[in-house]
Amino acid sequence: MSLVLDPAAQDLLFREARTANTFTDEPVTDEQVQAIYDLVKFGPTAFNQSPLRVTLVRSPEARERLVRHMAEGNQPKTAAAPLVAILSADNEFHEELPQLLPHAPQIKDMFFSERPVRENAAALNAALQAAYFIIGVRAAGLAAGPMTGLDFAGVQKEFLDDDHAPLMVVNIGKPGEDAWFPRSPRLAFDQVITTV
Repeated sequence: MSLVLDPAAQDLLFREARTANTFTDEPVTDEQVQAIYDLVKFGPTAFNQSPLRVTLVRSPEARERLVRHMAEGNQPKTAAAPLVAILSADNEFHEELPQLLPHAPQIKDMFFSERPVRENAAALNAALQAAYFIIGVRAAGLAAGPMTGLDFAGVQKEFLDDDHAPLMVVNIGKPGEDAWFPRSPRLAFDQVITTV
């Protein structure tokens, strides 16, 4: 075996994990979300930037407002999930770089003084962090249902501001009955890996 990670952990994070479409009504606690974040914040990004922002949608009123902006097929599961998170990219992430990269505080102005550059960097690195977040949800023994079928402009207007761009909405909880679609195929090693 070439992997050091225990096979049971490999299964939990990858092989047996799926995008959940139904959930039990068991709540997801703030302590669980804190543990997820405290694990995934260590995932690598360029210049240690941390543009991911997570908006937890807990109140019934906020949930109703969010459901209106979801694609029709995503509305029932978003309405029923124990917890829903809006993942977004903070386009003003560069303001934190002196704290996050103390040995090179000049990076903030050297690379990120222009908004279009920041938006590109924020989108890429927040997407990396979103992937880590999904793996963290799995590491907590929960299931994630990430979705991009939504009205992005509507979600931004309803929940965020002009400096935060929504990436996805993630339903979180213990998987319910018939939570999974059948496993879809994946590309083989030779279809993806090239050696030069």
